[in-house]
Amino acid sequence: MKLPGFLRDRGLPTAIVLLGLATALVQFLYWWIAPAPKVNEFVGPPRSGYTLTNFKLYAYDVDGLPSFRMHAPHLERREGDESLYINTPKFELPSNEPTVPNWEGESLYGWVDKAGTLLKLQGPVYMHRPAYADGPAADLHTTDVTAWPKENRMETAASAQMTQGDSRMNGVGMRANLNDNHLELLDESHGSFPPRKPKS
Repeated sequence: MKLPGFLRDRGLPTAIVLLGLATALVQFLYWWIAPAPKVNEFVGPPRSGYTLTNFKLYAYDVDGLPSFRMHAPHLERREGDESLYINTPKFELPSNEPTVPNWEGESLYGWVDKAGTLLKLQGPVYMHRPAYADGPAADLHTTDVTAWPKENRMETAASAQMTQGDSRMNGVGMRANLNDNHLELLDESHGSFPPRKPKS
């Protein structure tokens, strides 16, 4: 019996064998050509994305002192980069000095990195520190601030206006260190500093 006649007489078994061989060949080619699977570098239990409403957040520095407080109506944690996206946050930067009041502020949006060491305040940013024995009340108006809350410092490339009592300062670009009350305006800076009233 010749091969074509043999295959024709046994069509179904032959088709099954040929289909199996083709499937094995395709699988082999896929294993050979496909890229290696990505290695999961995450250590620890998996963390999912979540959303919080009307939340409060408290952060502390390495010495256990408060470094940052925040509350907002909406927070979203995304699985991809594990950072936090916040709507209309109101925040507080503690002075950790008994006689100095805390800075309080608000912005349109906020973003916190995975480690909690970098904070971005997006849109208009307003900050206020009440008056105290050694200084008058202070207000800061700017936009798009990058802050390092555990180090108590911040900066922006946008215009900034600082008012402290009767003194006024404004400029473009700002760096501030709230630990030592240091404020630096980087460009186009202007200020007015009326004479201090003598103490009675």
